Amino acid sequence: MNVAQTIAHDLLSIRAVFLRPQEPFTWASGIKSPIYCDNRLTLTAPKVRIHVEEGLKAAVETYYPDAEVLMGTSTAGIAHAAITGHLMNLPMGYVRSGAKDHGRGNQIEGKLEPGQKVVVIEDLISTGGSVIEVVDALREAGAQVLGIASIFTYGMKKGLERLAAARVENKSLCDFDTLIRVAAEEGYIERADCARLLSFRDDPSDESWMKKD
Repeated sequence: MNVAQTIAHDLLSIRAVFLRPQEPFTWASGIKSPIYCDNRLTLTAPKVRIHVEEGLKAAVETYYPDAEVLMGTSTAGIAHAAITGHLMNLPMGYVRSGAKDHGRGNQIEGKLEPGQKVVVIEDLISTGGSVIEVVDALREAGAQVLGIASIFTYGMKKGLERLAAARVENKSLCDFDTLIRVAAEEGYIERADCARLLSFRDDPSDESWMKKD
């Protein structure tokens, strides 16, 4: 298996990803979704964690070889940035969703010098809004953001468009399409459900995917 297939297998095997096309989850936005993803569970599964962190290390080395600092997203990306930073002998920090209302009022935690080349470590990208806020905060602080390395991406049109508009590249270890293929091969879902799930990926607001042919 390649990296994407391995991570898909891992996420499914530890139930970090649930696929329920017959009984959709409801997102905070109200959108009905056939998938629920909790990549924090990778931290509690040592074998999977090794695959993830070595995968992130390889992604940074391959796509962002000039990286000087890793910055995790708060909170899910922090541990992954720390472990990957340890493997690469690179400094790390993290970016809060907003500045603290006490102490020094930091939004960026950890030492960051203007002009340093940064890679953002994220666990999951859907519409891209939260990770772009992190990129913006780092750029405002004078960092040169080389790109994002993430565990999983839905590959949603809205997310891809937002990343393009923000002029930031993302490299994910696994994507929705690969996950669906592996899930069908390993019996987590019926093969007939694949097209429905990909329709959800294309337009989450269109609930017609829930109608089984």
